[in-house]
Amino acid sequence: MSVTLQVLVFCVAAAVSLATSYLLVTRLERIGERLGLSEALLGLVAALAADAPEITSAVSALAQHQQKVGAGVIIGSNVFNLAALLGLGGIVAGSIALHRRVVMLGGIIALWVAAICLITTTGTIPPAAGLAATLAVLVPYAVLLGAGARRLQRVPLARRWENWPAVARRWENWLAVAISEEEQELQEVIHPPRGRRRDVFLAVGALVVVVAASVVMERSGTSLGAHFGVPQIVTGGVVLAAVTSLPNAVAAVYLAARGRGAAMLSTTLNSNALNVAAGLLLPATITGLGPVSVHSVLIAVWYLVLTAAAIAFAYRDGGVSRATGAFIIGSYLVFLGSLLATAHTAAPAPRLTVLPLLITVVAGAAGLARRPDRWTRKPDPVMGPPAGRSRGQPGDDPPAASSTTSDESRS
Repeated sequence: MSVTLQVLVFCVAAAVSLATSYLLVTRLERIGERLGLSEALLGLVAALAADAPEITSAVSALAQHQQKVGAGVIIGSNVFNLAALLGLGGIVAGSIALHRRVVMLGGIIALWVAAICLITTTGTIPPAAGLAATLAVLVPYAVLLGAGARRLQRVPLARRWENWPAVARRWENWLAVAISEEEQELQEVIHPPRGRRRDVFLAVGALVVVVAASVVMERSGTSLGAHFGVPQIVTGGVVLAAVTSLPNAVAAVYLAARGRGAAMLSTTLNSNALNVAAGLLLPATITGLGPVSVHSVLIAVWYLVLTAAAIAFAYRDGGVSRATGAFIIGSYLVFLGSLLATAHTAAPAPRLTVLPLLITVVAGAAGLARRPDRWTRKPDPVMGPPAGRSRGQPGDDPPAASSTTSDESRS
């Protein structure tokens, strides 16, 4: 097959895969609405469907024992998601108000999954153990989202807490409020009609097309990379990772521009966690990850660091500001430069790997140490001021400008 034809096949396969994945997401949302799924669990299902191109491409690569491509697609797309969804979304919107409980709940899950991803990538634990550790938090999280806030408030969490009813009740109420707030954030972007029988058939057909097109896209992209001498880690971690994540990025910018970006943190973190579980650890349990790759470890480290930075800034500020978005995008560019500069070297120099990472960590720590500027944003037109921030709750107070705006609007 000629190079021109391979490029054409890659472009067509990518377009078909991404367009059909959108159809898959919308039909699954309708099916979930008919089944009565909560908004939060519906968002989790939608995130998994949107990840179909990345997951399929990674599974295809791992099945052909191209571990660098497979790991690069998943972990690289997660880093790209943080930059494109949170970073670019924050810049476009100016400021995105978030519930702190949602940040903490999603952040704990995201950091755990990112840490397990790094530990598994370094070969410290086998993929099967990494998958078990990941599912140990994702499964209870999905169960909580499926139960919903109202049901959770009526169900005791554990009998062993009977001796500490106040502690159990406080923890249970915190989870219920956090899930309720996450449902509020997702409700502004997920409001599908009730599904019909044809939606089931369309979803199944779309899934088949997405899988087939993504496999073709991965194989043609890998073949083109080999023809032009592009390292596998760049083919997977940069090219395929960005291409398969473009629809999510476009949707995030669109929502942020319309002032409806509050759900971006939940969808980004959930999407990344599902990527790791279904696209990397599950197939790697069957095929293995092969020898430890320095470049895969480098991407995994950046994934963990950027996840921690995004969560820390979002929790401190109660949202994602334009400055935070710029920092995340700048960090991604530094990561990209470090990866491209070392891709052709089996043993890259620390000045090209450790130094850029260290500079980014120091810059992030300095930014967190600085007191955030006085916020002047208005309450979100859909959500209003983030729930759970009242003047009677220390550490959860809204910025002064937001309080003033709210007081004036009530008067």
